[in-house]
Amino acid sequence: MSWLDRLRQGLVIPAHPLCLTAERKFDEARQRALTRYYLESGAGGLAVGVHTTQFSIRAPEHGLLEPVLRAAAEEARGTDAVLVAGVCGATDQALREAELARSLGYHCALVSLSALKQAGIDELAAHIAEIGRVLPVFGFYLQPAVGGRVLPYAFWRRVAELECLVAIKIAPFNRYQTLDVVRAVAESSRAGDIALYTGNDDNIVADLLTPFQFGGRTVRIRGGLLGQWAVGTRSAVSLLRRVQEGQNPALLLSLGAQLTDLNAALFDAANGFRGCIAGIHEVLVRQGRMATRACLDPDEDLSPGQLEEIGRVMAAYPHLLE
Repeated sequence: MSWLDRLRQGLVIPAHPLCLTAERKFDEARQRALTRYYLESGAGGLAVGVHTTQFSIRAPEHGLLEPVLRAAAEEARGTDAVLVAGVCGATDQALREAELARSLGYHCALVSLSALKQAGIDELAAHIAEIGRVLPVFGFYLQPAVGGRVLPYAFWRRVAELECLVAIKIAPFNRYQTLDVVRAVAESSRAGDIALYTGNDDNIVADLLTPFQFGGRTVRIRGGLLGQWAVGTRSAVSLLRRVQEGQNPALLLSLGAQLTDLNAALFDAANGFRGCIAGIHEVLVRQGRMATRACLDPDEDLSPGQLEEIGRVMAAYPHLLE
């Protein structure tokens, strides 16, 4: 089965965090060990260089984009993992990043549009088409609270017709905007070609369970590319399998509510998601998979009260953190 067929079937794709030392230097040994944990847990892919990896790995003072992408690609070599590289910036930068990812063996590019906040639909579509000449594109609706922009139905309807678009991560954390994406794909001529993935860490199970019907066509969100699945990856693989097997939806929705409660603490929903990356790190530190929850930015850390909330949900939901 090709990587694209596997992607369309539905996979667990963790958004890969960045392991640092106490001195905020790249901890490559732990980074590689974390990649192996994801693969050994049954993850079908890895997303690297994305929001959870920290966009600032690209800053000249850090220079970590290539080492981080390379480490994951090398650990995944010989597996059937689908490798997704985060691609950012204006078109020139995005093309350089896509070319780097291609040279390292990545299959597709998760394209952030955060740098094009003032661009119109034509410019955005042209940007995606240009990147698509280098690598197949994994579209990305990033919530505005963490740097994304509102992307209307008209945008998604336009780009859904681009042959380079093979998947979309839907992560606006907003039901109306989620429906904009799903409807646009359902009403396009390529509905069967585009793999829909939830990035709504606050609504994972409902996204996966829902048959979306528009104009007589039913489409489904097949898998997840999620920061939440950077922890509890083995549990996530089990959850997706239960959804795919058609197990009791009421029980799965109950589990989904627990997952949302867990996510609220990890992602710091109470404080506008300011502590979302540090929250993921904190869990991984407690599990022995990271040395520190430190981020590249010394000012990026947990919010007041978040540590206690993380302790509460970890005690309440150990079955979601395996």
